[in-house]
Amino acid sequence: MAETPDNDQPTREPVTPSWPNTVPKWAGVGLFIYLSVFALSYAQLFIVPVVLAFLLSMVFSPVRRGFDRLGISQGLSATLIVSSLLLGLFMIAATLAVPVNGWINDAPQIERKIEVRLNEISGPFSDLFAAKESLDEITNSDSSNTQKVEVETQGNKLSDNLASLIPTLLTQFIFTMVLLLFLLASGDMFYEKIVHVMPTFRDKKRAIRIAHNIERKLSHYLLTITIINAGLGVAVGIAMWLLGMPSPLSFGIIGFLFNYIPYLGALAGIIIAAVVAIVSLDGLGWVPLVVGTYFLLTTLEGQLVTPYFVGRSLRINTVVVFLAISFFAWLWSVVGMIVAVPLLVAIKTLSEHINGLEALGHFLSERYAEREDPVSHRGGKG
Repeated sequence: MAETPDNDQPTREPVTPSWPNTVPKWAGVGLFIYLSVFALSYAQLFIVPVVLAFLLSMVFSPVRRGFDRLGISQGLSATLIVSSLLLGLFMIAATLAVPVNGWINDAPQIERKIEVRLNEISGPFSDLFAAKESLDEITNSDSSNTQKVEVETQGNKLSDNLASLIPTLLTQFIFTMVLLLFLLASGDMFYEKIVHVMPTFRDKKRAIRIAHNIERKLSHYLLTITIINAGLGVAVGIAMWLLGMPSPLSFGIIGFLFNYIPYLGALAGIIIAAVVAIVSLDGLGWVPLVVGTYFLLTTLEGQLVTPYFVGRSLRINTVVVFLAISFFAWLWSVVGMIVAVPLLVAIKTLSEHINGLEALGHFLSERYAEREDPVSHRGGKG
């Protein structure tokens, strides 16, 4: 008798993986990053003033709390802080307006002086350059007038672009100051909202601790950097005065402002000092002295003063800092370079308190910050 197959056993059908499981997770992450960068770039005119206002509010919140302890109302303290900030910015702009306007008006004369000084440097090669210019005049004689017209047109377009940017920048500046006024006048309202939203008491304490830690580190970082930059500006101004440079006060302000941008700010200040030294000072021997002095002061500040006073807990990976400055410069121009490091400080502080982001915090930190325990290190010093 033939055996019949057992029909009680269910037949297994091959299981095909569902479509979402076949999609790599990194594709979703890449799409999220792409859309985030696009949104940050598209909404630049709105996001940049908002980010800048929130960073400034965190910096000046300890000052506002000091006014609170003195019995001054939050609205009045916010008005005093914003008014003082506006007054300081106005004084800086007024001090720089005269020399910068003179440099712009004397641009053709400055260009000719630079050419004369460069011809002095390139003396042995002058005959070669003269022969090349003669050859260029022969080959390009027909298109010389067209090129002149194109240069003048490009110059007019540049002036028109600069003139069109002024209303936009002024609007963003006013929006930043008004938002900063409202943020400071609101006091700790956002912290109270965070406490109200969090579900458990433990989450409330953790959220407040994170917010206060970010505020404390940002305030400590930016206020300390401001004091250090002011000292650097005084040192640069005195050095330029001793070297006989024109408008030493302007160079002091340039050193103060440009130093908010790591690396690139010092380089820009050195280039400006070199150009002014070539044009203004007698003899090219002063140029290396001016450049070397500016470079020495910024190097001492960047390698000794800032690491000592800012502290190792806020030191960030230099490669990450450079990449962040480059990225935000591409994304948000000059303001992006200024806010890049404060944003990194906030992200690093946030990652230290979130369980899944410890690796990001270690990646953003410098090498010795990962190995050493700050508490034991301070105890060893004591």
